[in-house]
Amino acid sequence: MTTPDPIPARLAALKTATTADLKQQWRDLFDREPPPFNRRYLESRLAYRIQELAYGGLKHETIRRLEQLGEELDGGDKKRSMRLDRDRPITGTRLLREWQGVEQVVTVTKGGFEWQGRPYKSLSAIARAITGTRWNGWTFFGLKNHRGRA
Repeated sequence: MTTPDPIPARLAALKTATTADLKQQWRDLFDREPPPFNRRYLESRLAYRIQELAYGGLKHETIRRLEQLGEELDGGDKKRSMRLDRDRPITGTRLLREWQGVEQVVTVTKGGFEWQGRPYKSLSAIARAITGTRWNGWTFFGLKNHRGRA
């Protein structure tokens, strides 16, 4: 007779655990203080760690492939830990803004943005075309600008 796997029960219990319990589990599983992130982050990372400890982590080949993909993304610069365009929305994202009762839809493309079927290099150019005045495009569409300010 086989005993049931306790891991699924542990994972399910994360959803009903208090935040204090999640933080204590973090300390037990990672041997350090939990980060100041939201509950969903703690749950997901704890779920991964529980499974990693029970079933093993990523295969060496998988880790090597992920590192290779990361090098392709950042040009092999080990010092740079984030994409240069990290503030830019992901290609395919649709930005919505209502202006004077009309909903404006902008699609993020690989090389810039598209509005009303025409390509644009910047959100500011689109905001200017919509309003007739100069706007910071990031502000107009409710995004943070490149310096992280709202």
